[in-house]
Amino acid sequence: MALDDILERIRKAEEAAGRSPGSTRLIAVSKVQPLDRIEAVLDQGHRLFGENRVQEAAGKWPDFRDRYDGIELHLIGPLQSNKLRQAVELFEAIQSLDRPKLARKLADLAQERGACPRLMIQVNTGEEPQKAGIMPADADAFIAQCRDMDLPVEGLMCIPPLEEEPSLHFALLSKIAARNGLPELSMGMSADFERAVAQGATYVRVGSAIFGERDYG
Repeated sequence: MALDDILERIRKAEEAAGRSPGSTRLIAVSKVQPLDRIEAVLDQGHRLFGENRVQEAAGKWPDFRDRYDGIELHLIGPLQSNKLRQAVELFEAIQSLDRPKLARKLADLAQERGACPRLMIQVNTGEEPQKAGIMPADADAFIAQCRDMDLPVEGLMCIPPLEEEPSLHFALLSKIAARNGLPELSMGMSADFERAVAQGATYVRVGSAIFGERDYG
């Protein structure tokens, strides 16, 4: 199991960047992973996990919560409006807030429930037409819009284009967050999380490097 190796690499990246130890948290991305692999990571004491699909998460995490205390679950994949109620009940944080219509529905549901998961706005830093996320030029206005709806937006998330230098995208996300007073940055995955730490990531999302390659069957 590579969990300890990843945590050590994060600590070294923090030190190299002059950041405080523990200022970057590791999200273990458990999508499409066998239950025994997830359980092995839980048994090592890790409690912060990320899932891409509401339905998949709903099928496995209630049982783990019954057996392990302190689990914190983040939705890092696209959120469909028809899965919204289920998502807000299952996840402590939603990192994929990416459009005004979803923000409005979240605000209405939060008012109804009297509670809302912590939120992060997904920014499409590469302006890729096939990828979800608010365009960088629209990010400031969307953040303000969410705040006007009393949504608990705490940060930003991005997934850089595969063929581009990720540090440029991490730097862009960091600048948008800084000028809007947002403390959290979710950026960096298995191949580039150390570069994300150098640019101020407070969350990095690592899956296969912890659990092993996914089998999509």
